[in-house]
Amino acid sequence: MAAALSLAERGVGRTGQNPSVGCIIVKDERVIGRGWTQPGGRPHAEAMALAQAGEAARGSKIYVTLEPCAHISQRGPACAQLLAEAEPARVVIALQDPDPRTAGSGIMLLKAAGIAVTTDVMVSEARKSLAGFISRMNRGRPFVTLKIASSLDGQIAMADGSSRWITGDVARAHSHVERARADAILVGAGTVRMDTPQLNVRIAGLDAYQPRKIMLGSADAPKGWEVIRTPQDIANLDCNTLLVEGGAATSAAFLRDGLVDRLVLYRAPILLGAGKACLNDIGLTQLQDAHGRWQLSDARSLGRDRFEDYEKAN
Repeated sequence: MAAALSLAERGVGRTGQNPSVGCIIVKDERVIGRGWTQPGGRPHAEAMALAQAGEAARGSKIYVTLEPCAHISQRGPACAQLLAEAEPARVVIALQDPDPRTAGSGIMLLKAAGIAVTTDVMVSEARKSLAGFISRMNRGRPFVTLKIASSLDGQIAMADGSSRWITGDVARAHSHVERARADAILVGAGTVRMDTPQLNVRIAGLDAYQPRKIMLGSADAPKGWEVIRTPQDIANLDCNTLLVEGGAATSAAFLRDGLVDRLVLYRAPILLGAGKACLNDIGLTQLQDAHGRWQLSDARSLGRDRFEDYEKAN
């Protein structure tokens, strides 16, 4: 299952509204099929793995990170039906599908076909891998990561607005990997006017991983950009993951509305003093309310800079 979860990571940010799933087929202790959700959402991981395995899938064990879909789609066959027809001995599933169109019916279909089914394997890891899809199913909006690159004293630019570059090459490359894992990137209208950001992925080998560009505000956006008026409008974006790279006003707006699920900080070992702060008012009125909201999940050095990854506390 760990290997299947690794395969699923290949599709993150490229599968549209579909979940990024991984699938591995094993027979006689040998991998005979591997698959992950392809760009745009099709083929699904199971279909890809079954195509590799062919007739050898009969009597195999199949590991999949999300319950195989069971609902009818014009884009392709239901994976639960494909698996049932392949006649494996066992299907091991990490997580039940939160999509109400499947939600347990894929498991029931497999069991009705006489296939042994094991569920709830590496659940926490699968939830993290599928966080965007789960958020869209359960909360009606994408999973939101807020990125802030600042000095040690929390400044994102000099007083005159100059900000290139606060962090070094290694940290910036890492931030481009974060971009590659997002379906869409959002900045505020002010950032668009002042910086004309490209918001693209500029790492060799990841050229195909280019997220949609979203502007928050009421002004007209440049060609190729989409516009939303308020942070709550992210519910209309029809995607799983959103990376917010806005300035102080945009970042504060998402925090104030409780829409940030993950916070990534890139901090350079510099002090700017009278610069531009990373955040505006986020609505706190008492210091005690600031505590207990975030928990550190990862921290490391990136060249001369420091990276910290925080998850929203439950």
